[in-house]
Amino acid sequence: MRVLQVLGSSAGGVSRHVAQITRALGEGPGRMTVHVAGPPELRDVVAPSGGAAVFHATPIADRPRPADVAAVRRLRALSQGADVVHAHGLRAGALAVLAARSLPPRGRPRVVVTLHNLPVGGRAIQAVSTVLELVVARGADEVLGVSGDLVARARVRGAQHARRALVPAPPLPEPGRGTAAVRAELGVGPGAPLVVSVARLAPQKGLGLLADAASLLRSVDALDGLVWALAGDGPLDGELRSRIEEEDLPVRLLGRREDVADLLAAADVVVSTAVWEGQPIAVQEALQLGAPVVATDAGGTREVTGDAAVLTPVGDAAALASAVAGLLADPSRRAALAAASRARAATLPRVADVVEQLHDVYGAAPQRSR
Repeated sequence: MRVLQVLGSSAGGVSRHVAQITRALGEGPGRMTVHVAGPPELRDVVAPSGGAAVFHATPIADRPRPADVAAVRRLRALSQGADVVHAHGLRAGALAVLAARSLPPRGRPRVVVTLHNLPVGGRAIQAVSTVLELVVARGADEVLGVSGDLVARARVRGAQHARRALVPAPPLPEPGRGTAAVRAELGVGPGAPLVVSVARLAPQKGLGLLADAASLLRSVDALDGLVWALAGDGPLDGELRSRIEEEDLPVRLLGRREDVADLLAAADVVVSTAVWEGQPIAVQEALQLGAPVVATDAGGTREVTGDAAVLTPVGDAAALASAVAGLLADPSRRAALAAASRARAATLPRVADVVEQLHDVYGAAPQRSR
């Protein structure tokens, strides 16, 4: 089977997922011939040299532009001879649908689109997103959503075949340093609590909520010396850094880190403050390491954590701070939650499960002419 994977500009999560499934589909029994079409800057991420996938530079931006016409033509040419076209993201999905559906019905590839994010923005963005959602829902043979709300949304838009995608976190390496060494590096005093968050510094991650909750926790006497370490980079770095300095918040910006496993393992509590998530990788990683987790009940987060985390309403800083403070004050509850994390992690999907699902989706999606 020849499969064309399509993606547009990506902040990281989508491209890592495409790289993961591209490698997996090209290996082992039932391996497929995989081609990847996407922005040239993602070549080394999704189809590194020496790998089995063939990369085709196809600029697909995150906003509509005149070059989209050339992208559709390019995708149309690449779709010829493919058995399946699998696009990732709303924009890439809509362009892939238009390209594949312009081919003659006989021999036309199946079209699968994975929706990775909830459309957010003002009225203009929402209007454009609605059109793209309709194109995808009514033009794709199968729509996959990384969370249940995205699946339901696709069905409302007209998708006849929609299901939840599997997006497992890559296995984390074992922590390379002990808890004491990590805490010393971060300046956490003896007996002081350490809260850790791993997130891209972008609007979706609820960084204003993080700062609000940190401000509330700072006033709790029992949490004297608290350090909230935030690992990640992104466009809101400067804005968040300024607020931390102006309000003297107990938040330390660590930038992009390669020792996430060390940080999560050393944390007393791991926190996610996202406004929306699909299947949050950082939360999955925290569960793998048996960390007590507090997270906003955003998107598909509950589908990942089950009962193995304390979930609070999106945007409610008081509830989030109260949940974190409650766990920090109760070692036995943290221990119970840590055990629940490990048990939950054992039930989460693995790469082999993704491959099995995609074999089913690629082979079972009915061929229809529109």
